[in-house]
Amino acid sequence: MPLYHGREVSLISWKHRKQHNQMIQEMKKSIKENKVKESLVPTSPSPLSHDEKDIITYISHKTNQYNKDNVTRTAAYLKFYQEYPEIEWALLAHLVSRNSGWNMTDLKGECLPHLLSEQEQVDFFMFLERGNWLIFQDAYPQLLLYEESKKQHKPLFHLLPAMNISSFMEASWYFFWYRPSKTMLTYALITNEQHYIEDRLVQSQQIQKNVLGTIEFKLQDLLSLNHILIPYQKGTEIMIIGETVHHFASILKRIELGKRLYHLLFNDKRRLKNVLAWTSQHPHTGSRMDYWPHLFHHTKDTSSYPLRLKTYQCQLKPRAPLLYSPKLQEVWDEIRHQKASNDDWFDDWDKVDFLSKPNTSTSGKIKAAYCETITKLELAALMKKTFLGREEDKKSAN
Repeated sequence: MPLYHGREVSLISWKHRKQHNQMIQEMKKSIKENKVKESLVPTSPSPLSHDEKDIITYISHKTNQYNKDNVTRTAAYLKFYQEYPEIEWALLAHLVSRNSGWNMTDLKGECLPHLLSEQEQVDFFMFLERGNWLIFQDAYPQLLLYEESKKQHKPLFHLLPAMNISSFMEASWYFFWYRPSKTMLTYALITNEQHYIEDRLVQSQQIQKNVLGTIEFKLQDLLSLNHILIPYQKGTEIMIIGETVHHFASILKRIELGKRLYHLLFNDKRRLKNVLAWTSQHPHTGSRMDYWPHLFHHTKDTSSYPLRLKTYQCQLKPRAPLLYSPKLQEVWDEIRHQKASNDDWFDDWDKVDFLSKPNTSTSGKIKAAYCETITKLELAALMKKTFLGREEDKKSAN
């Protein structure tokens, strides 16, 4: 019986994959036909009606309102998902955005200020902030237009080009409207967001020089310091699942990572319910105290604790103070961003193949690796402080 059951699950999985691949081919065909038609018969876009202009103005206003900083963006994603749970990407975006905020505050937290210069902290923050801003200002208008389409009971995705949204997403949203597939739409949004930031952020000379090309970033990747954590409550304990980001510069790796995280989040319905309960009860502040108050606090300890490690396996040692993890809005100012370019990344029909199922899955087991990372960071900061202390002693002796 177990053998047969396992075989049945395998067949179902194969069937779903086949159906998914068929939908990809259908979508590629529809996009290709529209592209060919447009290239053969050039037409000017139809002028927008007064009502359509009002919709775009409203969406632009709401996007700017919530695109102030990581905290407001993260909250906006969750609010949208709570209202439209069929758009599963919104919850994934909320959780990934939480991690961006935690990484931003780490730059002013317990350890990294001892390992990075002030300029390096700013460079890394701007890299995280710009990516967070770019994705929101492209994705959130799409979510709001879907909301308006639901209210009017008709698709309004022909307005996406007027908001400088990729033609890839116009096709994806129409496809979702008539052939609802939560997975396909999520893959499309993951693919779009990563292509959107590729030229505008990842490949920019400034980022390549000041962030991706630095020893610190390469060391961060080597030591597996880039964790994406998904917290949830199980009984009285806050659990974490997630995955570690490797090879950030590879767009294919980033897209595959996004798909794996999506399935990790939504494949276990009971755990998903617990994740949702936790996110609803713990508003995002940027402090890691949000999920582990037994280890972190948003107020810096000023006691004279000796130069030694404070934690062991994600637990405080006796009499050790909590690790400092500040609230984001208390350590970073709101940034006024330059407008992003309007180029459409979708220039090849075969890029629809990015919508295929991921080649690998993830167990989500990350606690041990994350605890090891905390120890590594503490140890590195401790060594730096010890070295600087000795240098100061030498100067005083001379």
